[in-house]
Amino acid sequence: MLTYPNIDPVAVALGPLKIHWYGLMYLIGIGSAWWLAGRRLQRFDVNWNKDTLSDLVFWVALGVILGGRLGYVLFYDLASYIDNPALVLRIWEGGMSFHGGFIGVMLAVWLFGRKHKKSFFQLMDFIAPLVPIGLGAGRIGNFINAELWGKATDVSWAMIFPTDPAQLARHPSQLYQFALEGVALFVILWLYSRKPRPTMAISGMFALCYGIFRFIVEFVRVPDPQLGYLAFDWLTMGQLLCIPMILGGIGLIMYAYKRQEVAQA
Repeated sequence: MLTYPNIDPVAVALGPLKIHWYGLMYLIGIGSAWWLAGRRLQRFDVNWNKDTLSDLVFWVALGVILGGRLGYVLFYDLASYIDNPALVLRIWEGGMSFHGGFIGVMLAVWLFGRKHKKSFFQLMDFIAPLVPIGLGAGRIGNFINAELWGKATDVSWAMIFPTDPAQLARHPSQLYQFALEGVALFVILWLYSRKPRPTMAISGMFALCYGIFRFIVEFVRVPDPQLGYLAFDWLTMGQLLCIPMILGGIGLIMYAYKRQEVAQA
């Protein structure tokens, strides 16, 4: 069994001002994606400049934060937030939904595309390879917060998390998600996007791979206590929300290549 490092969730404390690692992970993810986007900018549109890219990053970051928080409230714990609406503002304690953030990003990209004369999928294909950086950073934030841990296990790399009232050795599922949703997904999309692909294919690959990775990890992750399992004693909310992503990803990839074949013919 491995020893949990027990890192203080507060990275810096200056009197009443506290900067949490969870928040810093979001800044690291957004900043790193911004830098990489700048390196790929001319391949995307030679007429774009850094100011246009900055606007896109702002819109996407807004979609991530607002969508992620509202998605968690709606999908995972609506009753608690109805009882105490002020909890919505306490983002540093966690409680962000990827699927909510994904919807928020799609809405932000659609609005941004209307302003800058870019199609929705052109923009989604551009930002999709950058998203895993933020996902991986967010999972490290979950690990530091000692939240979203996995089921009890006897594997040699199990850990006991300080926030676990039962103090059982558990799967460090946050690190599994970091490895899959962060590292593996970034490598797949970055390599896949290095060659020209039909519009929608990169977006479809993102949705497909993320959905599969998340669906798998949910088998060893403890479901949110207020929800538990939704069906069959194993189906979680995370898995349910990934099913349309997997199916949609397959559909987008097939349609993208089919449309390319028709255009070439």
